[in-house]
Amino acid sequence: MGLSMHVLDTARGCPGAGMRYRLYWLDGGGRALLRDGLTGADGRATSPLLAQDELRVGPYELLFAVAGYFRAAGLVLSDPPFIDEVCLRFNVSDPAAHYHIPLICSPYGYTTYRGS
Repeated sequence: MGLSMHVLDTARGCPGAGMRYRLYWLDGGGRALLRDGLTGADGRATSPLLAQDELRVGPYELLFAVAGYFRAAGLVLSDPPFIDEVCLRFNVSDPAAHYHIPLICSPYGYTTYRGS
């Protein structure tokens, strides 16, 4: 299955629909953009972030535009917002495995884990 993710909005108790995300491959001192999109109505990427044959061993970065999402949803945030973006850096060690990354967030906190 490759790499997948989803976002849950704990401030409003719903999927994080319409949140911008970007996936990068980290290569030495730089990074290469692999995907740029918005989550769907269920809070998930509308297609796998990476198919199984695209997944490779090494470091990745998944960036979520949290403040923009909550502002668009009508929540009043501080200026500047406490959390503007969530940056998750992770490594793939087994490209034959499935990697699923949930982001559970509010304007003031977040958590993540390696899901199934």
